[in-house]
Amino acid sequence: MVLISESREWKALADHVTAVKQTHLKDLLQDDARTDALVRETEGVYMDFSRQNATPDTLKLLLDLAQAADVPGKVAAMFRGEHINSTEDRAVLHAALRSPRDAVMEDRGQNVVPEVWGVLDKIKAFSDRVRGGEVKGVTGKALTNVVSIGIGGSALGPLFVHTALSTEPQAMAQAAGRQLVFLANVDPVDAVRALHSLDPETTLVVIVSKTFTTAETMLNARTARAWLTERLGAEAVSKHMIAVSTNLKAVAEFGLNPENAFGFWDWVGGRFSVSSAVGMVPLSLQYGFPIMERFLQGMHAMDTHFRTAPLQDNLPALLGLLNVWNTTFLGRSTTAILPYQQALQHFAPHIQQLSMESNGKGVAIDGTPLPFETGEIDFGEPGTNGQHSFYQLIHQGRVIPAEFIGVVASQQDVYLQGEKVSSHEELMCNFFAQPDALACGKDAAALRAEGVPEHLVSHKTFTGNRPSLSILLPELNAYTLGQLLSLYEHRIATSGFVWGINSFDQWGVELGKVLANKVRAKVAEARTDNRPLSTADGFNSSTVRLLNRFLESKTQPPAAGGPHAFPPGLRQK
Repeated sequence: MVLISESREWKALADHVTAVKQTHLKDLLQDDARTDALVRETEGVYMDFSRQNATPDTLKLLLDLAQAADVPGKVAAMFRGEHINSTEDRAVLHAALRSPRDAVMEDRGQNVVPEVWGVLDKIKAFSDRVRGGEVKGVTGKALTNVVSIGIGGSALGPLFVHTALSTEPQAMAQAAGRQLVFLANVDPVDAVRALHSLDPETTLVVIVSKTFTTAETMLNARTARAWLTERLGAEAVSKHMIAVSTNLKAVAEFGLNPENAFGFWDWVGGRFSVSSAVGMVPLSLQYGFPIMERFLQGMHAMDTHFRTAPLQDNLPALLGLLNVWNTTFLGRSTTAILPYQQALQHFAPHIQQLSMESNGKGVAIDGTPLPFETGEIDFGEPGTNGQHSFYQLIHQGRVIPAEFIGVVASQQDVYLQGEKVSSHEELMCNFFAQPDALACGKDAAALRAEGVPEHLVSHKTFTGNRPSLSILLPELNAYTLGQLLSLYEHRIATSGFVWGINSFDQWGVELGKVLANKVRAKVAEARTDNRPLSTADGFNSSTVRLLNRFLESKTQPPAAGGPHAFPPGLRQK
């Protein structure tokens, strides 16, 4: 395989870096024609990347690189259902999860869309019955609380969507009287936080695990099962617990009704699974299927744009290309994701996983080691909180490309009498100001003209020339939320397509799991034999010391068959 870094187009971009480094954003922003050339819009999603360290020439070279990497061909192959996840011999068809009923998307020659809608129809029917009070708990009470147990993409994505919808007026109205919580961490503190305030008689637990074997998820599922059965008896399991899984045998062995299991497919990666039953089951129970169908429609609209729009006008593709430009060519390995909307507070954590698990790779798709680094460190916090936290670093420390996300109309607005602007307008004033502050900075001459003492001039100087881009949504509802998530899913795929990596496997997650299994076995053995561990158990001396410090300070677990050792927050009231 010839690496993309060997191409003429890659080398042209590398040569172009010197020219760009001789420019400053405060000067580039004076060129209105350049600004016009670096703004795009589709279906109300407005993107301005004129504050990138880039010129129209940069954009042309990036588009040339995308053609050399065959990005259009790879996008088409993904939507055709080709097994572009070659290391696992799988198609990458998360776009099928939000396709309309009459669409055709194939895996191994079979249209998967009817299967998708079979599951969606089942979700709609079940969620309608639960929300309507037809499905009741073991004591006859309606199930108004939902606990979704998953980990990674099975928790981060649905939690992000839930938080974003929880303050949207239409979704709020549909969720009245209902509660949705997520349990992901095996730390018992997370179980206490999720369960301690809930009434088990009105609680429905959703266990999200494709194979029904994920260690952390199944331990939390067993904890929730014990919590239910100690209060309601054994028959509560089948009435208060359902599954998102394809392993119906394991579902039944756990005590659940297999009829209440909702499947998904191996062509759905966990981090891309929000629009599958993984997200649609708990979110439809909370907000109703019609709200969540609008979310799917928003995702499909952006999917269609990504599949059909030419590269030069393609929002996800352009985002992905700029990501490659910043990380690989300009050497900026961190990206700040800065939503100016509190409802998007869990967006950056979800994108962290989506991006870093997808593109944190060191070899090309054929296994060839790469001579350049891929992926970036993603982090973020909603504005204006972040301004009083880490913006100091991005203004006067390291150069960190920033992606600002704003919303024209607030989900909730406050306008106090006597105030010059509403609360949302105050928020958005910062959204508009920060990118210019990063781009233009403030030089010593301006500071001296303001009378700043000389000994403070260097401290108050802002060099500027720090890149960002701005994305503006008309409002934040289920539909636009779908657009935003799909935009980032495909942005990440585009970067991977250019780098020539497989963005759809995650082998780096596996080694830690294997080692944790070994540690688990040895900890159990040490407990049973009441002995310290040693290097003879297969650990290095550092790990032995850590393990023994942990073991000697822990109380013994309850005897087999004895009562469950619940923490105070989960004990019988």
